[in-house]
Amino acid sequence: MKDVSATPSAARLAALLGDVGADRGPLYRAVAAALRRRIADGRLPVGARLPAERALADALGVSRVTVAAAYGDLRDDGWALTRHGAGTFVAAPDGRQPWGTALGAPVPGVLDLGNAAPEASSLLTAAYAVAQTRLPDLLAGHGYAPSGLPELRAAVAARYTARGLPTDPEQVLITAAAADGLDAVLHTVVGAGRRVLHQHPSHPGALETIAATGAQSVAVPVDVDDPDVIVDEADRAARQHAPTVAYLMPDHANPTGASLSVAARRSLAATLWRHRVLTVVDEVAAELSFAGDDIEPFGAAVPDAATVHVGSLSKVVWGGIRIGWVRGDRATVARVREVLLRRQLGVSILDQLAAVELFAQWQRILDERRAGLRARQEALAAAVAARLPGWRFVPPAGGLSLWCRLPDGIGSTRLVAAAERQGLVLLPGTRFGTGHAFDDHQRLPFTRPVAELLAAVDVLAGLGAAVLEPRRAAPPLV
Repeated sequence: MKDVSATPSAARLAALLGDVGADRGPLYRAVAAALRRRIADGRLPVGARLPAERALADALGVSRVTVAAAYGDLRDDGWALTRHGAGTFVAAPDGRQPWGTALGAPVPGVLDLGNAAPEASSLLTAAYAVAQTRLPDLLAGHGYAPSGLPELRAAVAARYTARGLPTDPEQVLITAAAADGLDAVLHTVVGAGRRVLHQHPSHPGALETIAATGAQSVAVPVDVDDPDVIVDEADRAARQHAPTVAYLMPDHANPTGASLSVAARRSLAATLWRHRVLTVVDEVAAELSFAGDDIEPFGAAVPDAATVHVGSLSKVVWGGIRIGWVRGDRATVARVREVLLRRQLGVSILDQLAAVELFAQWQRILDERRAGLRARQEALAAAVAARLPGWRFVPPAGGLSLWCRLPDGIGSTRLVAAAERQGLVLLPGTRFGTGHAFDDHQRLPFTRPVAELLAAVDVLAGLGAAVLEPRRAAPPLV
């Protein structure tokens, strides 16, 4: 997936790098480290062309040899590549496996924080018991429901209406969880060569799906200290790059946990619609607010044609019940249905019957999940603050994970590899961005029991020098 967000001028890049002379050690290494930081935080995306050596040297006030050595250092580590006659570019990392490969079966003795998926709701078994009593009434039919059981579509529509987005069942399509719905939506509304705006960092599966459509990525940075600034960033990106689709998680985003205020979400929805951008809204964590309040759905104040919502039961109920949905205007939902029909003729009837029963007890299920996640978040946040000096994060108001800025000298890729050797599974920060972005961050889900979270922090605290970036020998002077 090519990122078209930014190819900075020498002057702009010099401003982003700051005072490289303030670092200790060889100057070329300081320049290389500063460039890595800008690549790691997403400001230099994959495919961005770095300024000519002479131009950047002049802008930084250093020699051309220094910049040439810094670029060489990046190439040696796979952070950059040089094309003869074209220049030096930020390179994509090699060997990245599909996001779904991180979702392995549980292994005894292994602390698995590689995914942000909680255990099943205590009410799930009872819901399936009710579903089994209702299933015989349907066995005389053919068993297909391509759009979903009418009563489940009605339950999803009623939930949107209760949250402030009037919806009728004809605007709802039942899918095999959110990933299935998101894939169908993006392949319906995005064409090869078109541009898709998205938050950066973002959900790995969504980034892979965007890439699979052949679209170009327009990454918009997330500021965890002030998430609402994305309104201006998205406006600027829409004017500069003319995307046709936006993919957003406005509520308790994965991995940052950031949420938009009501004023910001209304402004952002209106801004994108003014630019004729269709917004695909990922709502898998939308209702996981620790305060227990219902958040107005994104797009409630713009026409139905401006947004498509994708949701599922996976985070509130359990990942093992593969029930999701797409909500949009009738014309868009009909188009998505055509795409889905080429792949499948519907979702498990038994799962849908269980989902109907779960929606009948939704508030109780939601209260249970919110309270559990809040307690775990508080325990994890306290442990990180006490045991991991230099790890910085903004406590989220809901969601599933902490997004931690790592101390200088610690990279997420090395940290994850070292932790795995000690029986702790994590995803590196780079999985949530394009290219090498976010190697200076680490996601810590708080979806496991408190004892496991504290044990995970113990592992991280004990890694010590194993996760420090290695020092390099300076190149010979010529």
